[in-house]
Parts: sequence; C-alpha cells; structure tokens
Amino acid sequence: MPIVLFGCLILFFAISVPIAVSMGMASAVAIWWEGGTPLLVLVQRSFTSTDSFPLMAIPFFVFAGTLMEFGGISRRLVNLANALTGHLPGGLGLVTIVTSMFFAAISGSSAAATAALGSILIPAMISRGYHKNFTGALQATSGELGVIIPPSIPLILYGVAAETSIGDLFMAGLIPGIMIGLSLMIAVYIIAKRKGYAREKRKTPPEVWQAFKESFWAVLMPIIILGGIYGGIFTPTEAAGVAVAYAFIVGVFVYKEIKFSKLINILTQSTITTSVIMFIIASAGLFSWIMTREGIPQAVAGFFVNISDNPIVFLLLVNVFLLIVGMFMESNASIIILAPLLAPVAAEFGIDPTHFGIIMIVNLAIGMCTPPLGINLFISAQIAKIRLDQITRGMVPFYIVLIIDLLLITYLPQLSMFLPNLLGGK
Repeated sequence: MPIVLFGCLILFFAISVPIAVSMGMASAVAIWWEGGTPLLVLVQRSFTSTDSFPLMAIPFFVFAGTLMEFGGISRRLVNLANALTGHLPGGLGLVTIVTSMFFAAISGSSAAATAALGSILIPAMISRGYHKNFTGALQATSGELGVIIPPSIPLILYGVAAETSIGDLFMAGLIPGIMIGLSLMIAVYIIAKRKGYAREKRKTPPEVWQAFKESFWAVLMPIIILGGIYGGIFTPTEAAGVAVAYAFIVGVFVYKEIKFSKLINILTQSTITTSVIMFIIASAGLFSWIMTREGIPQAVAGFFVNISDNPIVFLLLVNVFLLIVGMFMESNASIIILAPLLAPVAAEFGIDPTHFGIIMIVNLAIGMCTPPLGINLFISAQIAKIRLDQITRGMVPFYIVLIIDLLLITYLPQLSMFLPNLLGGK
C-alpha cells in the first residue's frame, strides 16, 4: 500500500496535477487497491482533518490580509519604512525588508506579503536603477518573513499537526524572524554599497512624523494582535478575529479606502485563498492518516535513529531533507504530512517540539523562494517581468544569508525558546 500511495503521488506530480488533488487521488487509489477499507473513509478523514478549532484562525488571517491590501494599510507601512530607512545605501531595498516584517506581523502569509508589497516596491526599485534580478530576488526573500514572524498560517498548521501550543510557536518565531530580517538588511546594505544603488533623500523630522501619523493605525495593528496573544488576553484564533475587525474598522472608517462596493471582491478573494488552503489540509490529512496507519512514521524514525543517535547529525539531515522537500512541495501540504512524522522523532532526540517547529517552518520558507516551485519566485518574477532563471541568479547572496540563519536557528535553540521560556514559564 505505501508503494501504491507514493507511486501514485509521484506520477500525479509528474503530470502536473495540483498538489492537493494529487494527494487526494493517491490516497483514494491506495485505499481502493487495499480493498479492505470502505471509500467513505475518504470523506470522513478529509473532514476530520479540517475539523479543528485552531484552523479557524486561517480564514480570519487571510481575510485580514486582504482587508489590509484594499484598505491602504500596506501602502502606509511602505511610506513609514521609507521615511525611516530610505536614505541609507540600498534604501528602497531596506524599505522592502522592513515593510515585509511589519506586514508579516499582520497577515501570516508569505505569498500575500510578496504580492501586496511587490506590486508597490518592485516597480519603485526598478525605476530608481536597481537591477531587476536583485529587485525580484529581494522581494521574494523578504516575503518569506510572512510565515516566520507571527502570526503565521504555517505555524498554526504545524501546531495542529504536531499537537504543539500555537501560542508558544508564535512566541518562538518572533526572534528568529527579526534576526533573519536584520541579516537580510545587512546583505542589502553591503550589495547596495558595492553596486552604487541610489538612496532616497533623507526625510526631515516633520516628514518622518507625518509618515508616522499617517501609518499609526497600521503600526498599532501588530501591537494589538501580538500583545494580546503574548499577554494572554486572547488565543491566536481569537486574535485572528480581532485582526479582521480592526482591519475593517481602520480601512472603512479611519483611512476610508474600503468602500462597501469593494467588499464582494474582498470576500471573494479571501474565500478563494482560504478554500485552496483548506483543500490542501483536507487532502494532506487523509494522506497523513494512511501513512500513520501503515506505520510509515515509525519507519522514518527508525531510519534516522539507525543513521545516527546524535541530535546534531539528525538536525543536519532533517535540514537537508526539508530544503529538498521545500523545492518541490507546497509548504502547507508539507507541514501537514511531515510534522506528524518528524516531530515525534525529534522529541526522541530531546529536541523541543516548539523549537523543531521553527526549524521546519524556516526550511520550508526558504523553499518558497527556491526553484522550481517556489511561489514567491513566480510572484516576484511576474511583477518584475523577468524569467525564473534570472531571478534565481539574483537569489544567490540571499541563499547564503538564509542558510547561515537556518544553521544558527537550528543549533542555538535559545533563539527560538527564549520568549516561550520567559513568557510561558517553561
């Protein structure tokens, strides 16, 4: 049965069947091949995979991100970041990273951050003489912060799949996310100095103050969301509802850029995005159930233990494995399938499941900007009007930075566990 399951999955991938459909069809063929399980299980297990209270946060965060895009919050964050860092070497590049960090603390989606901010910043950088390869690569790389800095949809999925506290995962992702953002800023600064990229005119104190005033309600949003979660005022799922309410009020009544005539488009876009994610979760949950029933997790655990009983070697192997997976599989599906497999093995090696979750998310986030299937690369390349091979060449220095960050996060667990230990009392 496992041979049929994975054989069908590889076959469907090879003929370009969408990932969610591939996993569902492979599961259906495997169950039919076995013959001892009624096909009604397909529906039951798919529904069970999505019947989870924490997953309610996903449609709310998707909706909040769409409201931000239509409500002018994204543009005001860009203006504030430009006022603060635009005058430095590579100013607009730094603005891209800073704004992505702000956006990440609200939307929870890598693709949303890349698309919403890239449509503003990529044309602006190109018009000021930045090379297209560099510009597209920078936006693709910055977009990955959307799944590392909380709130993060992949962190929610990992928490559900690995039965780990989502609140702890949100706290654990903050320092690594900020560290990655700062390291990317250093790389952009060095590259900009070498290539002589233009910097923006330094803003006067009144201009900085004006940019802050205009973006005040946008900046307040992540403070409310993360402060409420870390302060124990509401759960991550409740925080998602708060994010929607706040983004709606600010967009309609404060910035007045969301007209009620736009709500149909906003709801439609949010519904389509949510449906795609939930379809992947349902199919991946069914696929994961079959693997568990066939004892594949135990086989994977035995494989790693037989190679080495050293946690350092185990983490190195896992990093290589996840980087390869991230190149070919969609991150949400990867999490639902692999988290139940790898998290128990990591626990046997004495690795905290919260720390392991951050390692896994960072690996798969890198996959989002890695060919051949990195979604951020496709979005940025389309906006910058360049080919995939061109944007990949621009990614090389950023890959080096991201791998260094990944190794630091992997082998310095304090980076991930400091806030959970401090605020969670572990």
